[in-house]
Amino acid sequence: MPAIIWYAIIAIVFAGGAAWVSRRVLDTPIGWVRSVLTGLVVFVAGTPLAVWALQSADVLDEGGVVAVDDAIAALFLALTVGWMFAVVVVAIVTLEFLWPTRPMRNPIVVFREMFRRRDRARRYAQILAIASRHGLGIVRRHRSGARDDLPGALVGALNEAGVTFIKIGQVLSSRDDVLPPELTTALSTLQMQTTPIPWSEARAAIEAQLHRPLEEVFAYVDETPLAAASVAQVHAATLRTGEHVVIKIQRPNARAQATTDLDIIERLAADAERRTDWGREYGAAALAAEFSRALREELDYRIEAANTEMLRSAVARSESAHVRIPAVYPAYSTAQMLVQERAAGVPLSTFDASTLDQEDATRIADGLLDAVFEQIAVLGVFHADLHPGNVQLAEDGTITLIDFGAVGVVEKSLRRMLLPLLVAMANEDDVAATDVVLLVVPAPELSPAEQASLQHDIGVILTRIHNARVDENIFRALIDVLRRHRLALPPSLLLVFRTLASLEGSLRRIQPGYDMVGRALERAPHFARRLVSPESLVMLAQTEAAIVGEQLRRAPRRIEALARQLEGGTFSMRMHAFEDSGERSWIEVLVGRLTTTLVGIALVIAAVVLGVSVEGPELTPDVPFYPFLGSLVGLGGLLLLLRSLREAFARRQSGR
Repeated sequence: MPAIIWYAIIAIVFAGGAAWVSRRVLDTPIGWVRSVLTGLVVFVAGTPLAVWALQSADVLDEGGVVAVDDAIAALFLALTVGWMFAVVVVAIVTLEFLWPTRPMRNPIVVFREMFRRRDRARRYAQILAIASRHGLGIVRRHRSGARDDLPGALVGALNEAGVTFIKIGQVLSSRDDVLPPELTTALSTLQMQTTPIPWSEARAAIEAQLHRPLEEVFAYVDETPLAAASVAQVHAATLRTGEHVVIKIQRPNARAQATTDLDIIERLAADAERRTDWGREYGAAALAAEFSRALREELDYRIEAANTEMLRSAVARSESAHVRIPAVYPAYSTAQMLVQERAAGVPLSTFDASTLDQEDATRIADGLLDAVFEQIAVLGVFHADLHPGNVQLAEDGTITLIDFGAVGVVEKSLRRMLLPLLVAMANEDDVAATDVVLLVVPAPELSPAEQASLQHDIGVILTRIHNARVDENIFRALIDVLRRHRLALPPSLLLVFRTLASLEGSLRRIQPGYDMVGRALERAPHFARRLVSPESLVMLAQTEAAIVGEQLRRAPRRIEALARQLEGGTFSMRMHAFEDSGERSWIEVLVGRLTTTLVGIALVIAAVVLGVSVEGPELTPDVPFYPFLGSLVGLGGLLLLLRSLREAFARRQSGR
């Protein structure tokens, strides 16, 4: 067999062995391709140097023939191969430091990501073109100067941009604490005023969800939609059994477009949080993630159907007769279509308040507020998106809530704190209000000075709103105070306050100038009494008595066991430190790494000491035994140090 073939076989065997040794020594998932290629390069480049070293040690003669005993030659050859392995490990560690190994990605994921990048690029171009057409592009804005119709241009652009951006506009329309009134007023028109899809597309989408012709289920469907919202449009219909219903059908491209848009928004938010101070301060990534979650749930009408039935069940136990929740027809409802009882009346977004006299308007507004307040404070389940388009008023004064994509849930323990907070606000009791806030808000222990400052700010807003008769939402003012003190309300309570803020706009569609805050604070004691009814107090007392009784029943046995241990000298205490298996594992790993490093250093020092020694037997005329042994010991020490170094690199990259 030609020598070149033998050389190639030995090189391949060395490369494979070096890759295996490197992965074992470094104990990290290094790629096989990188390890084998590094081994091949080191073998090819190191072979002439290894031959020269063996000839200098008189192991090989000038012709490459072994000039010493076979056993000694085997020792030198093993040492040479070992050092070549060490060079491979050094090269791999260097490559890992400069260019860390990354796991091979799934080809399906790679192709999927390619298509997503294409969709994102296409969507970016569409958004820029839409902005430019509405005068929001950079070139046109600089050319035309300041825009006099910025709100209208923004609404037009968001409306044309589609589902996700219309939803963003809807969210921003309730943030008049951040945006100027002209913008929030314009954005509020996005609630219902969107461009409907043609009936042919809507019919095809309905039949796709039914999996049968339209006429088999519906006796009549109005081709003109009742409303066209950001995600869906609604058509009046009649079932073949005679019930009057509405069909809420999702726009055909809504889900795909929202997926691309949410991907873009989450990436932009993460980039803003990484690069800007305001992004970090507001938690842009978390806000984008929450918005994405809410929109994805809104795109699944099975969730809305479940929310509707949950709220219907809660309202059935209500004392209020002012609010109705339409029934759902689950047999015809899917993830992208909802068939629901048709509600009587007109949306408050199009309602003319001048058609009601003052007394009727006050009665209807009070009834709606009481019903919502009861949902929040007593029932714990409430409609969380009460903008005017989701509230319909019938001629007899009955109010129907629609669109249950967002439903809030407040646990009873939090409701027990919410009502005392509202009662304290009604009494202008800043001390009690501050105490309740500190019980509700998950926050570190505040110093006396910080508590006094918080109490002062809460007292100021209570006094201002009670005495100055300012048109200000007390719930939004409270949120602003907590934000200034770097305190955050629980998400469910924050949703309550935001719901009340949007409800205020709906109430003022019924009666302009309606004092929602005053009415809410006035009714708070009534609902507080309902929440702490005699029956609930008796049940609470029974529960607490049972718990205390069980603890007292077990106390004598525990005291006896403790006394027996003290008497017998077997009493012991267990430290919680390092009790967890994760903590023990961390200590074991740390001690192992330290031991490996110390042993490696010791071996290198021993190698240096042996290397400078000229005493002792000689393996060859030019190589004493002790320097040879030092080279062998140094090789082992180098490999241990390289392993410790690689672990340090890996720990730094993982942030541990």
